[in-house]
Amino acid sequence: MRTSGKPLSRAQKVVLGAAFVPIVGTGVAGGIGTYSNVSAMFGSGTAVGAVAAGEGATAVLAIVLLGLTMLGQSSPKVIRAGLWALPAAASAMSATAAKTPGEMVIYALTPMGMTASAEGAAFLARRIVVYRDGRDAEAEARAAAVVQALAYHRARAANHPDSKVRKRSDRASWRLARKVGTADTTLGARLLDVQRERITTGADLALGEMFAITVTPSTAPVAGGRDAVTAAVTPALPPVPEPGSGKGGVTAGCDGEDTQVSEPLTGLDSEGVTPAVTPVTLDQLAAIAGVPTPLIGEPLTDEQIVVVLRFLRYSADPPLSYRQTAAAFRESGFTGGEARIRGAWAILMAQEESPR
Repeated sequence: MRTSGKPLSRAQKVVLGAAFVPIVGTGVAGGIGTYSNVSAMFGSGTAVGAVAAGEGATAVLAIVLLGLTMLGQSSPKVIRAGLWALPAAASAMSATAAKTPGEMVIYALTPMGMTASAEGAAFLARRIVVYRDGRDAEAEARAAAVVQALAYHRARAANHPDSKVRKRSDRASWRLARKVGTADTTLGARLLDVQRERITTGADLALGEMFAITVTPSTAPVAGGRDAVTAAVTPALPPVPEPGSGKGGVTAGCDGEDTQVSEPLTGLDSEGVTPAVTPVTLDQLAAIAGVPTPLIGEPLTDEQIVVVLRFLRYSADPPLSYRQTAAAFRESGFTGGEARIRGAWAILMAQEESPR
């Protein structure tokens, strides 16, 4: 038995040790009862042979099963089958020694005490191993068999030349899919961790939206040609020089004779109307940020996820919230876990709140 893992406390050792006492006692009592029943009809010699072939062989299989369980290994199917087949044979033989229907029932049930004893001891030992080592060898063996069979049937359903065989394998794969993860304690614990993370994320977002303080948009000038999408990733243009700081003492907006000159407005079209702002594409945002263009279905870096979130957030007016942006991220087909999306969103918010 391996010594690594979670140790048993003294109280647990005492209780579990005491639990094995009635288990072993039941098996011994079953053997004694079988000997008494058979010897009354066939003699003591035959009774000893019957007990040895029934309860004795079952006890050997029980010890083998117990040893494999304590070593963290799965038991072969023949051992589990023998734990039931041998006592069943002893039950049938004992039933022939009965004279009344009541005796027949009692004689038939007596050898099954060894089966209950062996199965109970093996089950309790397996629970101890799972508690200490955190793994269930029996469940892992069953899960491996199910996954292997599922992979075989899926391959045969896709590539077998016979359509009837493909149909049978397709149905078999669906039946096997229901067994994936059954009685897998490790998988159950991991799924619970995932659900706890999602619940924590949802609660965090809900509380953040409830207690969020509305921030007034900054009135600081933004460099020409930049919008809210590109403001945090493009450098700001140098400030406009103050009047009188030009060369030759010429005031800005005036010519050499100190005469004011009206320059044409570059932001207006020929009819004097401000043209609409051209939407910024994902390729442009990626180029501004200095990262490759994020592609759907491919692994993304943290910087690429920030670019995608920025693009999706400002794809609508007003900008999308975290929930809306994260939903759009998944619906668009981009790859990224919940934790990475949250981290990228925090970076995006920090960039938006930083002074430009």
